[in-house]
This record gives sequence, C-alpha cells and structure tokens, in this order.
Amino acid sequence: MKLYTSPGSCSSASHIALLEAGADFELVKLNLKTDRMLPDGRHLNDINPKGYVPVLELDDGSLLTENVAILQYIADQYPESKLAPPNGTLERTRLQEWLGYINSEVHKTFGAFFNPALPDDMRTFYTQRLDIRLAYIDSRLESNDYLMGDQFTVADGYLFIVTGWSDFLGYDLSPQKNILAWRERVGKRETVKEVKATRPPE
Repeated sequence: MKLYTSPGSCSSASHIALLEAGADFELVKLNLKTDRMLPDGRHLNDINPKGYVPVLELDDGSLLTENVAILQYIADQYPESKLAPPNGTLERTRLQEWLGYINSEVHKTFGAFFNPALPDDMRTFYTQRLDIRLAYIDSRLESNDYLMGDQFTVADGYLFIVTGWSDFLGYDLSPQKNILAWRERVGKRETVKEVKATRPPE
C-alpha cells in the first residue's frame, strides 16, 4: 500500500492508523503549499481529481479517498489492532457516529480558520461554534480514556490531528481540560510520536 499524505494535515490520521495496525506501506509525502507534484512527476489531481489527501493506493492499484473511509478500511484489514469494533455491531455504528461528528462538525469548523481573509465576525461565529462542539467532546472524555472508552480507535487518531491545529490557528483549547488530558495521553503513543516527527518535503 501507499499512503499519499501531507504531514500535519488530516491525512496524518491515516498515517497513525497504518502504524497502529502494523501495516506494510509506503509513505508518499506532498507539500500542499507548493505545486502538489508527486515524486514520480504526476500531479495530485492525477490520483485524486478532488485535489486533496489522503489517498490510499492498494496493492492492486485501486485508490481510496476520504479520511473517514480510509480509516475504517485500515481498521477492517487489521482487526487484531482493534482500531474499530466489528462491523454490524452497535459499537461500530458508534464509531461511525464519532467519525462523522469529527469530520463534519470539528474538522470543517477548524478548516474555516485556515482562510486568511476570514472576517472578524465570522471568526467569532466559528469560534463559538467550535466551543460548543468541543465542549461536547470534553464532556464525553470526562470518564473515558478514549472516545470509545478504554480502547484507542481511528477516531482518536483523527481527532488528535484536528485538535492539534489549535495553536497554529489561534484557537484556545485551555477550557477543555479533558481534551487536553486526552491529547497528552494520545501524544505519548509511539505511533503518534512518529507521525508528529514526519516533515513535509521541501
């Protein structure tokens, strides 16, 4: 397998998942701030017409896109990793619930702050929106080590990467004490340390 990623972006969640699963894969790093060219001379759009990462290339050449889909695919290929509950169970649906919430309510709201032309009134709007979304997560982590209880899952990897953008974007996470404690816990995992140390190509 090959994972096309831009270190620090949401695609790093898929990188964490592959490492947690003990998968045999090649990491292909892109710098999305430059020309988005692949090391083999192709453009990112050649493998994903949507124009973004992650992209997971399977051994047969098939390509998967969208973080939520890739994360679940990785978990399903390596069930012994327990990165996701078994398909067909209520717990698996709970995981999908978390992934959907992180993707649509947290990731997308954080994404608004990447716009340098974001007006002040809209920044206030998105800050308040994010406050509400993260307060919900904070309350769920009050008595749990991870989002799904005592088991690290792909949802934790995804949320860790997204909430890690807070300092860079000027969002104050300090009111969310349980999220901060959870981030410290997740950040100690060797896989997470390895991904955090990955740098984009020059």
